[in-house]
Order: sequence, then structure tokens, then C-alpha cells
Amino acid sequence: MSDSKTTNFTNPSTFILLGIPGLEAAHIWISIPFCAMYAIALLGNFTILFIIKTEPSLHEPMFFFLCMLAITDLVTSTATLPKMLSIFWFNSREISFSACLTQMYFIHCFLGMESGILVAMAFDRYVAICHPLRHSTILTNSVVVKIGLALVLRSGILTLPYPLLARQWPYCRTNIIPHSYCQHIDLINLACADIRISSYYGLFHLLSVLGIDVFFIAVSYTLILRAIFRLPTKDARLKTFRTCISHLCAILALYIPDFFSSFTQRFGQNVPVHFLVLFASMYLLVSPVLHPIIYGVRTKQIRDRLLRLFKHKET
Repeated sequence: MSDSKTTNFTNPSTFILLGIPGLEAAHIWISIPFCAMYAIALLGNFTILFIIKTEPSLHEPMFFFLCMLAITDLVTSTATLPKMLSIFWFNSREISFSACLTQMYFIHCFLGMESGILVAMAFDRYVAICHPLRHSTILTNSVVVKIGLALVLRSGILTLPYPLLARQWPYCRTNIIPHSYCQHIDLINLACADIRISSYYGLFHLLSVLGIDVFFIAVSYTLILRAIFRLPTKDARLKTFRTCISHLCAILALYIPDFFSSFTQRFGQNVPVHFLVLFASMYLLVSPVLHPIIYGVRTKQIRDRLLRLFKHKET
């Protein structure tokens, strides 16, 4: 299909992804940090999965949730980066209509899943700190599996209307998406129909997933802080709070870029398009890169296991 800006079609066979609009000449240079971050994300998250799988002492609820987090990070980054790099390196801008909808589904589905996993990890911290003697009986392996399945079903079902609705709209304006990947808001803006139902559902999805997740995380940490401040000594309070630092950093690594990206897309009319697209492309890599670094540095069991692996290779 041609790159013409006006076409007459109802369901285009392909879309054209522009990459970073206005910075096409710098795509090769832009690809360098993206490629480096993707490599770090792959190496870091696969290392986390390998260490937890091979170390029996790490077969605990917190580390099972960390495995889930690593898998969602791998899927989210892999759903976008290979195509993004092909645009930067080979100017391969075409993406089929079905592939575009699939990419959009995977991005929103696994971002929602990642948010839910952070809630589960907050619950794990709450039980470990507020009910330490009951932790092993409350968070059994079967409960962890059920939580994981519930998060998959919640995110999978709530994200399904995105591609189903997008498939119904007629696209008679253009098949050019001014982005580096298929994002819901950019895709439906190409439709020549009343897309209010998609817009309203997008707001509902945001509130029912991220809004509720942030609420439960806030409630968990309110109870955790209340329990910490009841401890008798300052050293005990600090030691207990340190067990939450990795999780708090993981929360910030996901939600701050996410909220900033959502805010600028809705209210950043005066912000240059290339900045909005560049940030939206970059923020999908922030948590996949930072999560294994945060947990690798902050978690003693993972850090010790990693050091033993390096020492074993040296000998």
C-alpha cells in the first residue's frame, strides 16, 4: 500500500509507522540507546529467571512474583522493540492491520498485568510485615498460582475490547501512524467514525486497572507503615522498611513514566510531537531495564547467587 495520506479503505491491509516523526534522519543514532536498553532488559530479566529457577532457597512467593514481573517485562519490550529497531535500521515501516492490533493488545495487556503483579507484591510485603507468622500459610504456592491466573484473566479480558473495537472502525483518512508502535489512542484517531465508545472505554480501563491497583498499593503501604512505626526500636523500623525499598523502586519505575506519558498525550498539545513519541517509546523500556537492576542490587539472595555464578566461572 502506498504512503499516501488519503486513501479510501475500510480495513487497511497495512499501516505505516513513522518511527519518531521529525527525527527520521537521526533514527540510526536514536536506535543505539534503544538497542542497548533492550539488550540490558533481556539479559537482566533472563538472569533473574535463571537465578530464581536454579536456587531452591528463592522458591518463595516474593520471588515467584518477581518471575512473573520479569516475564511481563520481557513480553512488553519484545512486543515493541524488534519492530521499532527495524524501522530505525531498515526503514521497515509497514505493519499489517492484524499485527498492529496484536501489538496494541500485548502492550496494554502486559502493562496491566505488570501493574497487577506490583499489587500482589505489595500484598506479599503486607503479609510478611504485618502477619509474619502466618505468611507461609496465607501465601502458599497454590495461592500464588491462583493470583497469577487471576491477573492474567483480568488483564486479558479487560484489554480485549481495545482490538475488537478498533477492528470495527472504518479507516478512510490515512494509514499513517505518527508513532514507533501501534498505540490505542494513535490508532483510533485515524478512524473516520464516532470513536467516543473507544475513548470512554480507554478511560474506564485506566481507572479500573491502574486506578484500583494504585489504591490497593496505597492501602497496603498505609498498613505496612503503621505496623513499622509500632516497632519498638529505630533499628527495627529501618530494617523492616528496607525490605520494601526494592518494591517501592519497582512501583516508581512503572507508574511515574506511565502517568507522565498519559498526561503529556492528553494535555501536551504544545509539546513537540517528536518528544511525545520518543518518550512514549522509551518509557516501555524503563521498567524492563530497571526492575532486574533494582532487585539484583537490593535483594541479598539474588546478589549473592549472582556473585557465586561469576566466581564459579572464574574458577
